[in-house]
Amino acid sequence: MASTADEPEQPLDRTEQAPSVDPSITPSAPRRQGPGVSAAQPWRKGGRRRSDNPHVPRRPVHRKNSTEPRRRELLQALGIFQRAIADQLWKLTRPDNQHDKLTRDNLLDLQDHHLVRIELAREDQRQVWVLTKRGHSEAKKLLEPKGIRISALREEKYDPDTGNLLGTSYDDHSAAVTTTAAELHRAGIGHRLGFATEIPHRLGGGYVQRADLVVRAPAAGVPVMLLEIDRRTEDAHDLVTKLRRYWEWGRLLAPDADRLTMDLARSRPGAIEDVGHEMRLWRRVYPPTGREGLVSLAFVFADTTEAKVDNTVKVLEEASRRYWAPRRYETYYREAITAKDYSQAVPVVVTTLEQLTEHGAGAAVWRRLGRADEQTLTDALDNPDGDILYRRQYARAETEDERRRAAEREARRPVCKRCGRQFTDQRWEETTTRMAWKAGDLSVCGDCHADDVTCKEAAAEAARLQAATPPEPEPEHDQEPSRGRGWFRRRP
Repeated sequence: MASTADEPEQPLDRTEQAPSVDPSITPSAPRRQGPGVSAAQPWRKGGRRRSDNPHVPRRPVHRKNSTEPRRRELLQALGIFQRAIADQLWKLTRPDNQHDKLTRDNLLDLQDHHLVRIELAREDQRQVWVLTKRGHSEAKKLLEPKGIRISALREEKYDPDTGNLLGTSYDDHSAAVTTTAAELHRAGIGHRLGFATEIPHRLGGGYVQRADLVVRAPAAGVPVMLLEIDRRTEDAHDLVTKLRRYWEWGRLLAPDADRLTMDLARSRPGAIEDVGHEMRLWRRVYPPTGREGLVSLAFVFADTTEAKVDNTVKVLEEASRRYWAPRRYETYYREAITAKDYSQAVPVVVTTLEQLTEHGAGAAVWRRLGRADEQTLTDALDNPDGDILYRRQYARAETEDERRRAAEREARRPVCKRCGRQFTDQRWEETTTRMAWKAGDLSVCGDCHADDVTCKEAAAEAARLQAATPPEPEPEHDQEPSRGRGWFRRRP
């Protein structure tokens, strides 16, 4: 039957649904569905939706141009830190984002390409991501040309009996190290490519002291800093021992030091302090710090109470004073110099991971050993009472000393006994040198001495002229000399 003008036009590919009386007679669904309509679903405009089939896995679809940089960043971060959760990777790669959703989406994309895998899920249901063998090779290509050491590959090993994956523990210490680096990067202190973990520092006797984390952030005013992450699993005196080892490592000579430098360092105990830092081993490994002293060291305490941290810092501060405390300058103006000599000290700062997470690494959460207040990292590492103050105080003391010596010299300046005027510098020097016997009367000034010289020269000239004039002849006498004057007489 044809439709009239008042009736709505029905789709040509749709049949009228009859009421369900008996399943064997009339089905409840039409035999033919329209485009985008699943079975047993009413017709709906707008086409087929993804939610119509819940069995299709949901994965974000990204464009290659927008994803490739983020994929490289994630591979680099996992290549350096080996294992990390999405929150840490978010702060290590794109901390400007408001959350880590985009990071998780990119991790899923990398998982689809068999570059990363989920090693385990923590108690808080956060997944720990690691590189696969293929992803490790890709990360090596991104890091090794830049001279960055890549961490070891975590291979999948299964228990032969139970079939469970082995070696899937993610200890809290490793998590604290990665979180510390993430908070530093989030605050603009260091780039993810400027971090390194488990860096060895070889001492005499073959012992190796490994730093948990090394950060290089010259743009943030921290060219290099070593970090030790402590979850209070070590005694406070163990931290003192670590500090002593870093101090000893900073005093080692470089292998290419010249013979004279080596002889100077071995001449007497403590002579290594006379050797400049340019000839020491640490300058072959790290860049100059831009400040006096050795490489700075930071202790970050995690998962502990404030009382335990205070007690540990108190013991660390007292027992290791020799290694971090500055000394007084050995100078002639000792009383006028209040500046401290930090040239042989290790700058040590302390903080907690909770403060870094809550306030940020760029806030005033760092405390320098020997100081009471917390400061920003650069302020804590700076030495306002160090070399800059020393140069300023030394220049001021030298000026004052020159002024004092000039006043004392003026007080000692001789006075002429003839005219009462003071000696000039030239006349004073003439009367005090070894040839003073040529200066004439030493008690007269230069003008009076010049007058004496003039008088002497005039007298000498008169004597010379008198000697050059012939004498007048004496009158002759015919009388015979008297006999009473004796046999001898004086010749005229």
